[in-house]
Amino acid sequence: MNDLLYKYQSVSTLNKAKGINNLVMAHQTEIEEVNNIPCFFWGSLTEPYITAKCWSTIAKVVRSSFGPIPPSLRDPIVSAGAERMRFEGFSSCNGVYVRLDMKPEAIDGEFIASGTTNVDFNEPMLNALNAIQKNEKVTLAVGQHDVQVITTKAKVVEKKVTLPPRWIKGLTSVQLYLADMDKKFELNKMQTIQLFQSLPKGNVKGEFYITKRAGKFMFSTLETPDSVRIGGVHRLRLLEGILPIVDKIYFYESSDKETCAAVCEFGKMQLLMAFSPDAYRGFSGEGKALENMTENLPIEWVYGLNSLLKSNESFDPTMLSIENDIDFGTMENLTANLSSMGLLGYDIEERNHFYRRLPFKTERILSLNPRLKNAKKLIDNDDIQIISKRHNYTEANVKGTGVTHKVILDGENQHCTCDWFTTYQGKRGICKHILGVKMIS
Repeated sequence: MNDLLYKYQSVSTLNKAKGINNLVMAHQTEIEEVNNIPCFFWGSLTEPYITAKCWSTIAKVVRSSFGPIPPSLRDPIVSAGAERMRFEGFSSCNGVYVRLDMKPEAIDGEFIASGTTNVDFNEPMLNALNAIQKNEKVTLAVGQHDVQVITTKAKVVEKKVTLPPRWIKGLTSVQLYLADMDKKFELNKMQTIQLFQSLPKGNVKGEFYITKRAGKFMFSTLETPDSVRIGGVHRLRLLEGILPIVDKIYFYESSDKETCAAVCEFGKMQLLMAFSPDAYRGFSGEGKALENMTENLPIEWVYGLNSLLKSNESFDPTMLSIENDIDFGTMENLTANLSSMGLLGYDIEERNHFYRRLPFKTERILSLNPRLKNAKKLIDNDDIQIISKRHNYTEANVKGTGVTHKVILDGENQHCTCDWFTTYQGKRGICKHILGVKMIS
């Protein structure tokens, strides 16, 4: 029996090494470096007026804050590649995520390369956007170091700025929430206008829901089986600037009914706005990604997978596993590592992930995931003692500050006696004690 097990493990290891060697070679033989290409895209907008309104809405989001953090950010992320353009960002409080997906028919130009940059939207840019007319010719240039918008009246150049670290953490979290959402409502233009006419005034507190009665959508304080919960309902006012030009709005909701998203349809482009569970709470579900980051992987493997992917390209881990001869467990772990650095997004309409080429820094894995860092520290300090281990069941004692926590992993169920787990019951990711036990067991 042991000989059979040894043979199986040897074959499995060889298969894994074969696939990973392909990734490492892909990284080593990569000819074109994005950093050496000054321009990703150059061309014109086919819907300049609608595009300008959407860009202004993004600027409104990134300049807003609904929590204790004052407005301080104004830096949309711009991704060019796969024949499409994406603009995205967060409110300063990290509780509202916005993304404009510009389909191939929304832009007429040449994609010279794929890449991502991060720029300010300053007053000159906002003034230029507000002045754009429906039939005006507008040229867009996206490069490694800047974004240019050229109209008949002005040329605005916005230089690259440093990507805020908490945005990277937000990007890690929000794609997990979006992947968990299902479409609940579809509203036409008239239904959308009627709904927003009933939007409560002021910074209203308490629970609000979008519900449908007699064919009409409205806001209500009463929950019904098919209603959609809106945490911090006043945040929906961020959409008011594009309501007159929207064709349809789709509302999505997560399976736990905590988070929601509104997708505004314009034909050639879509604007998505996702809202955290409450106005005072930002997107902080990085623990979901940590579930698959319990194996120490050589950093060269992560670099290798990164070298295969381009901005806005659909990300299918199953196909990548098959095409590169990598076992599914390793690919799942590699995917989690890319996700932890903000490199994956989620297209809620096409129901798949896409790759986002950000400045690649592997140290982000630990620095942006303190629970992972602290779990590794528990292991290094020998603070975890396995008490019992059998098929799909592990019981352990984990040393804390002046207390010993008990961790139980029982199949899909997991429990810890620490305050974090007691307070959130897994809704905001696993605690460092559970993570540490999973890493060594």
